[in-house]
This record gives sequence, structure tokens and C-alpha cells, in this order.
Amino acid sequence: MRVVFAGTPDVAIPSLEALIASRHDVAAVVTRPDAPAGRGRTMVPSPVRVRAEAHGIPVLTPRSPREPEFQQALRDLAPDCCPVVAYGALVPQAALDIPRHGWVNLHFSLLPAWRGAAPVQHAVMAGDEVTGASTFLLEAGLDTGPVYGVMTETVRPTDTSGDLLHRLSVGGAGLLVATLDGIEDGTLEAKPQPAEGISLAPKIEVEDARVVWTRPAVAIDRLVRGCTPAPGAWSTFRGERVKLGPLTVVEGELPGGLAAPNAPGELLVTKNAVYAGTLTSPVKLGLVRAHGKKEMAAADWARGVRIEPGERLGEND
Repeated sequence: MRVVFAGTPDVAIPSLEALIASRHDVAAVVTRPDAPAGRGRTMVPSPVRVRAEAHGIPVLTPRSPREPEFQQALRDLAPDCCPVVAYGALVPQAALDIPRHGWVNLHFSLLPAWRGAAPVQHAVMAGDEVTGASTFLLEAGLDTGPVYGVMTETVRPTDTSGDLLHRLSVGGAGLLVATLDGIEDGTLEAKPQPAEGISLAPKIEVEDARVVWTRPAVAIDRLVRGCTPAPGAWSTFRGERVKLGPLTVVEGELPGGLAAPNAPGELLVTKNAVYAGTLTSPVKLGLVRAHGKKEMAAADWARGVRIEPGERLGEND
């Protein structure tokens, strides 16, 4: 089939590469416009744009797919189908109707679970043991279209959302190509999503990533892993924000028979480790990044700030 691929971040690149290597003809790529990045706020092209141009594929960067100029350009390209992965903009019905096989979206959940912008983060934060990816026919609703195919993926106990999303992006690329093959061959038919099992996965905002130390250790562990790498879990220390990398829930007693921290967020510092109290068992901190500083091991951070007995994270919570 003749296809126009829509995608923007790194997670969409495996699918673009798989389509280029497939029997399908990638006539063009649609991606979000260049955006400011870094301290200098320099305008930077999307990862998908960079990869497409490296392959010599024409790139369209409309401010919105509602633009009449974009829709005319898409008609001129005459695609049979528009596969889409993490494009980042709502596609209006007028654009959805242009390709004869519609827009086929690769979504990183087992629909109808985790409809929305952050399915992988929510799956990790909810403690799901299994998740996956789905291909479905894009329609005006939020990830509500009929499903063509699925793949499953085990959520490992130490997975961050970044770890899991990487595996899903690679496995999902094969699912997307297989879906287009089946559509072209007439062997694949989309089936409506079940009416039960619907859950929503809205974007994780910075405030959502704040660690509340009065919660159980298991919930804190899931939150931190779910918010890694973005937007990054955080707490406060001495009135300033600190970012926290994945941590470890302490099972049983602390090494050396040390007494566990008495209060949620209270810090216990040893020569090589830093522990924080929670509602249940303590957690051992991993990487810490204080405001304006580089990321470092928790023990190095603790030595630098000279933590006093009884000090705690989230002291103003």
C-alpha cells in the first residue's frame, strides 16, 4: 500500500523504520512542527522528521491537521492508509476520511484499557502485570475505534515506563506492519472494542509525579518507576525540589539491624545508602538530582548536603 506515516517522538521511529523496510511505500511523513528545546530554547526538529529526512522521505509539518492546506497536500499524496504512532495532535474527521483505509493507530495498551496520552505510565503506576499494544482504526473519539490486532508484554518488577515503552515500540512496530499487510490482503477486519474494562490514561503532569510519603512503599515505587524518565518523580528537601530515580522497597529488616525511619519521608543515612520512611516499609533511594545539580547516587547526595537526624523528604507535605 501507499502510506503516509504520522508520528513525532523517538518511540515512533521503530515503526517508521519497519514500514520503510516493508513491502509498503512510505510516500511521506507527517510530524509536529519544530519546537524549542534546551536551555537556549533552540528550534529543534522532531526525531521522526530527522529520521525521515535521512531516508529522503518528504515531511509535512502542519501546525494542525485541521489546516485546509495540509488536507489538500494529503489528498495530493493519495495514500491508501495513514499509519500513526504518537503523532501528538487530534486528527479531524475531514482528514481521517482522506485515505481509503483510514488512519491506523498503534497505541501502547490493550484497549479498551488505558485510553489516552500516557498508557504506559499509568500501567506501571497501577501495578499492571501485563500490558501490550493495539492497532485500531482511528476515529473522532479518544482511542475508541475498532481494533485490528494486539500484542502482549509482561511488566517486569523493575520496569520504568521508559523501559516498557521501548519494548512496546519495538514489538509494536511489527504489529503495525502486520496490520497493514492484513488490511491490504483483505484478511484482517477491525472488531469493536469491548464495552467493559475501559480505563483512562491522561497525561501525567508534574504535580502528579510528587511523591507522597504517607502512601505505602509499593505505591511509591510504582509512582517513581511510572514517572521515569518523564516527567520525573520528585519530592522536597529543605524547601527545594529534588528529583528521584527508581528506588527499592526494603523487604524485612534493614542491613545491620538498623532501626527503620520512624516517620514518612524521614531519612536514614548510612555509609553507602539512604533510606526513607513510608506508610509501610522503608525504601532505599536510588539516584537523586537536587535543584541545579547533576544526578548522583543518593549516598553522595546525602554526604554533600549533610543530612541531620530527623530530617525528611516532603517536610512541607
